[in-house]
Amino acid sequence: MIFDIDPLSEAESIDLNRRIVERLKFLSQMRAHRRMLDFSVGDRVSFQPDGRPPLFGILTRYNKKTVTVITEGGEHWTVSPHLLRKVVDVAEHDTSLKALPQGHHP
Repeated sequence: MIFDIDPLSEAESIDLNRRIVERLKFLSQMRAHRRMLDFSVGDRVSFQPDGRPPLFGILTRYNKKTVTVITEGGEHWTVSPHLLRKVVDVAEHDTSLKALPQGHHP
């Protein structure tokens, strides 16, 4: 869809710009909120800050566009939910390991 903005006055252009910026902010917040719903407070998560190895921690709080994670080292991080990954305990979900006798692993 293409709009002809040439006939708009300066005031109308400024108003249109403000409305577009607000709409883009709203859409961004909705995406972040939708992604936050993939996680719950108390989930074990990981993320990788730029230039650092992956960090592991517990999601402790929802913020407006981010979540707060306390890492295993006790650091508090504010993280965008799209950077998070759930950490799954393999032993809880791998029934083939539970069925094997002790001392035998694949």
